[in-house]
Parts: sequence; C-alpha cells; structure tokens
Amino acid sequence: MKTYLTNQIKNVALLGNTGSGKTLLAESMMFEGKVIERKGTIEGKNTVSDYSEIEQQNQRSIFSTILYTEFLDRKLNIIDTPGSDDFVGAVISAMRPTDTVIMVINSQYGVEVGTEIFNRHADNMHKPMVIAINQLDHDKANFDQTLESVKQTFGKKVVQVQYPINPGAEFNAFIDVLTMKLYKFKGDTGIREEFPIPAEEMDKATELHNILVEAAAENDETLMEKFFEQGTLSEDEMRKGLSVGLTNRNLFPVFCTSGKRNIGTKRLMDFILNVAPYPHQVAMPKHEGDKEVSCDESAPTSLYIFKTSIEPHIGEINYFRVMSGKVTEGMDLVNSNNDVKERIAQLFVVAGKNRNKVTEMVAGDIGATIKLKSTKTNHTLAVSALNGIKYESMVFPNSKFRTAIIAKNDGDTEKMGELLNRAHQEDPTIIVEHSKELRQIIVSGQGEHHLNILKWHLSHLHKIEVEFIAPRIPYRETITKIATADYRHKKQSGGSGQFGEVHMVIEPHIEGAPAPSKYKIGGKEVNISVRGTDEVKLEWGGKLIFYNCIVGGAIDARFLPAILKGIMEKIEQGPLTGSYARDIRVAVYDGKMHPVDSNEISFKLAGRNAFKQAFKDAGPKIMEPVYDVEVLVPSDRMGDVMSDLQNRRAIIMGMGSDKGFEIINARVPLAEMNKYSTTLSSLTSGRATYNMKFAAYEQVPSDVQDKLLKAYEAEQEEE
Repeated sequence: MKTYLTNQIKNVALLGNTGSGKTLLAESMMFEGKVIERKGTIEGKNTVSDYSEIEQQNQRSIFSTILYTEFLDRKLNIIDTPGSDDFVGAVISAMRPTDTVIMVINSQYGVEVGTEIFNRHADNMHKPMVIAINQLDHDKANFDQTLESVKQTFGKKVVQVQYPINPGAEFNAFIDVLTMKLYKFKGDTGIREEFPIPAEEMDKATELHNILVEAAAENDETLMEKFFEQGTLSEDEMRKGLSVGLTNRNLFPVFCTSGKRNIGTKRLMDFILNVAPYPHQVAMPKHEGDKEVSCDESAPTSLYIFKTSIEPHIGEINYFRVMSGKVTEGMDLVNSNNDVKERIAQLFVVAGKNRNKVTEMVAGDIGATIKLKSTKTNHTLAVSALNGIKYESMVFPNSKFRTAIIAKNDGDTEKMGELLNRAHQEDPTIIVEHSKELRQIIVSGQGEHHLNILKWHLSHLHKIEVEFIAPRIPYRETITKIATADYRHKKQSGGSGQFGEVHMVIEPHIEGAPAPSKYKIGGKEVNISVRGTDEVKLEWGGKLIFYNCIVGGAIDARFLPAILKGIMEKIEQGPLTGSYARDIRVAVYDGKMHPVDSNEISFKLAGRNAFKQAFKDAGPKIMEPVYDVEVLVPSDRMGDVMSDLQNRRAIIMGMGSDKGFEIINARVPLAEMNKYSTTLSSLTSGRATYNMKFAAYEQVPSDVQDKLLKAYEAEQEEE
C-alpha cells in the first residue's frame, strides 16, 4: 500500500442508533474502494467490522472498529461505532482521531435516542457532521417523516443535498441537488447511471438547489458577494462554501443511502473526500508542552493512542493517530506519560481484524502497532525534540451502573482481578475498584448490558464464572452530641496480665472550633488542660482530632499512641454499621495503669472499647452518599420519570430543556440508584439518558437508619 500524504487523507466516524445500518454502510465503502471483494451481511456474520464472536451473536456492533478504504486516489479512514449508549466510550474514542462524523439515521424511525445522545458528544467535541438517511430500500422507509424529525432535532443547519425518487422496497434512484443529476442504480452492485432531472422533478430540485447555494454562500463573504451578483454559484464554489460551513458545524448536509444495497455510497464518499476537512484543516487537540505542534508531515513526530485492545495470539494492539510528522518502522519514541522509551517495531493499516503492514505513515493518518511495553489509551508518543508534549486525554461520561462482582470459584479471584484491570485498559468506561471499605470488588460501567458483555467475556473467553451481587453502600458514621465513657481492660492468666483504663469525652468535630477547655462529666463541670493534639486527616474524608488531656501521670505518655490506634480501629469499622466514621474529636482526660500489667495492647483495647461505648451515646447518625443526577428525557415521558425519581427519595433541584429534551436535576441517594439505568430505559423505551456525580454526604432519614442498624445486627449474628 502506498504512503498517503496528509492532503490525501480523510478520517470519519460512523455514528448512529443501533440498527441504523452503519456496519453495512462501511461494508459498501470498503467494497467501493476494493479493500474487500464482496460485501458481508449481518445475518451471514461475515462483515469486516463486527468480527468478534459476541458481536456476531448479538448481531450488532459492541466495539469500535477501525477500517479504511481507497477512493479517488485518496485514503478514507473509517471507524464504525456501536449504537447503544452503553458503549458510548467506544463512540467518544472513535471521534477523537477522526475529523468528521457521519450520522447514520434509519429511515424507518427517524431520529432516535442514539442519534440525539451521540450528536451531543459530537457537538461537545465540535465535530463536523454529515447526515446519511439510510435503509431507504426498506418497505417501511419514510424519507419525508425522517427528514422532518432531523430538522426538528438539528434545526436550520440541516440542508438537503439529495432526496429519493422512490423510497421503499423498490428504491433505486435519488436526485442530487448539488450536481443537479438523477442517479439510478442497478440492483445492489453500486453501479449507477446518471440522467438529467425529469421535468416533473425540476421545480423541487431547483428550489432545493437554490437553498443549498444560499447555504454555501453564507459561509464565505466572497461567495456571498458573487451569489448576490450572479444569483448562483458553480459546483466547485458550492463545495468550497459547504466545506467551510461543514467544518464550523454551521450546516449538516443530508444524503440518501442504502448501505445494504450500496446505493448512494459512492456519492457520499465523493462528498466526504471533496468537501469534508482534511486533518490539517481542523484544530489540533490541546496539549501540555512548550512546543507548537501542527498536523504537518514535515514537523517532529508525535502519536496519540486512542484505543487499546487485546487479541488472542497477538497480545496488546495500540491504535493511534499520527498527530504530527511521520512515523516509520523501527522508530524510537518516548512515552510522554511515563518517560518510557518505545520502539515502533511494526506498523499496520487496519480493516477490522485484517492488518496490512506498511513502512511509514504521515500526519493525519490512523494505524496500529503491537508489542509496546508501557503504552496505553490516552498516552502520547513523541520524539524527544518535542520536550514531553502530552495531548489532552479523552474525557468519558461518569459511570451509570455499578455492581459488586465475585468469582464463583474462590481460586479464580486473583485471575479475575487481572482480567478486570485489562478490561479497563481496553474500555476506560469500565471502572474497577477493589474496595477495602466495602470488602468488595466494585465494577462500574455505562449500563447493565455494558457489564453483561464483560461478564460474557470472563465466562466464554477466559472460563471464569462470575456473579454480580448488590454493591454495598459506602455509608459514613458520625455523632451529633457530647458523650463520655470509661473502660477498664483487665485480664489475668498467669504471669504478667493486661491492665488499662481509659476515660474519654467525644464530640462532633467542627472545623475551626477552639480546643476544649471544660466538659460536663458526671453532672459536674470539669476543666480540661490540652497537653498534646493529634489531627488525623482521614483518607475517606473528614478528620479525627485526638487530645491528650492527661494530668498527674494517670496514663504514661507512651501508651497514648496505643489508645489512638484503638480508636482508629473503630473509626475504620464504625460501631453502627461497620462503615467508616468521621468528623469526631476525642479528649482522653483520665485513666489508670498498673506498674506491671499495663502495656500497649491493654490501652489499645481500652481505648477502642471506650470509644465504641461513647459513640453509641453521642447521638450517632449514619450519613449516606448523595449524587447530583441530571436526567435528559423526552417531554412525553417526563411524568413517569419524575414519579420514579420521587420514589427513590430524590429531591428535585430544578428543571429545564435542551435540544428537544426536558432536563431534570435532582439529588438522589446512591442507595436508591441501583439499576436505575435499566429502569430509565424501560420507562422511556431507551429514549432517555442521565449522568451522575458525587455531591455530598447527608444524614439518612430515621426510618432508613433503623433498617440499616437491624440489617447490620443480623449480618453480625450470621457471622
């Protein structure tokens, strides 16, 4: 394969709802470029894109797949993406190295939830967008209705380049109002004939042509002046204006396609290659470093890793975009994220599982390499001349679904942990937490289906049977008032015994409050003299303040660290539910010791039990994590979603609207969000989405606290 220069490369991502036909459209693109000799089918399980076993079983894309085709003496890199919001991480990682998105829309259903969700991500990343209304050969295709839904969603930026003559089972022709020709196709071969526009269609075609001319002119002052003078523009002038508008997301051109029958593919590719921006015509991503970097093959070399996968018999494959310069086989680069030197031993251009070796690639191109030592997704590789340049990492949505995972066979636990960490490397939206606090492995993802695919991989590919169980909630325990306690630990078993007695006062810690000077103990005011203070910043949040208020040598100073250690043991496993405690201050003001039997273990146990006793008398409260939740929902499902949120103890913080969605902002306890993504999908037929992020810890209602206490007591009895 020849080396394509930067001005011969275009990069596109195929986006769209599940079932919109992205994979078959990609097949037709590769067929037209003669990268494949025959097109595969979903039913035949032989498409280039969906080559994994799980995708073939589900008959849908689950991973993003890197592809390419060659057309008009140029290279078109294509990334096919999944259509479910559960796999949004693959969509975001596909958009990062590409310069244009093709939003594929099923002409049976119009704009669907995936269309809306993925467009928001494309908008956030400022990606130019071309709209392909696909499956116009389906007997339920409705172009006019689909176009209307597109206009309602995307507004005045939508501009028609084509419209079909006969959508439906007999679909084989469309009119292109850019070229002002009728294109007619023979079967599903992609072979087309060009005809003049029929007289009965001329008025409609002319009207749409004029709208397209005006839309093109609006994006360039010179073209606008020429349009006012002449009333029209040439085809090349229109392409120039459309290119500017497309690049700036000021217009969204609409095309007619049938990926299955290869209708319209060639014209769509022609438009992309002639109108969509080249890699050097779009803004470079932000980066750290003191060097200016441009997408230029003569610049110093840098690569950005946007995807990592692990395949049997090969190992780790790193997919990259050449951000600047030129990469060649045998080149040494430095990983800017960890300073590890990496050698690019082999270079590949990729079409699904087919990898073809090349000797070099230039700025703007997309490829793959293997056998890198310490390079992962979001890493930058560069020559030393770029002084550690580091491209901005992709930002993925917060997790929406969390579960605890256990291996059914205890002997598989360690291997399961390794495979989970590997899964995170391949899909950064899978988050793995080995929680010491909850004593569980917590796996979080974008939805229940997302994690079920992970479960399938563990079971079918690695023969590890796992089970998802309800995750524990990371509650916090604290106190609301002052309490006192004393505890004597005494044990005699021949020889030296154990003896330690501790008297303490505990109270809530309030930031900035002065050190204690007196307490009411046993009904009397007692003056306290603070002789030493330990402030412990707890890793789970909050503080423990420990005051040494011992006078007269009642307890030797060498035993105070042991008392603090005993208190910390109960802080780490709170007296109410075994959760972490926080925001407490403790004053040890008295005690007793024995000249022979007192030792560190005695005072540790005395301190721990005195703290536990005082804690239960100090108005203990359980705090729960509460999250800010933003739900985007169609207006016709607003009532159902609101009702469900209220049943989850949600506090509605506000409402609004955005691009056809109603927005509900609420604060919801994490304990009530279990399987919310599944419920929301069910309530809205998959048309709603949400995101959530931690807000604060808040006190649980008394009835909830009673249930938690009883559940913990029952659990302790079972153990």
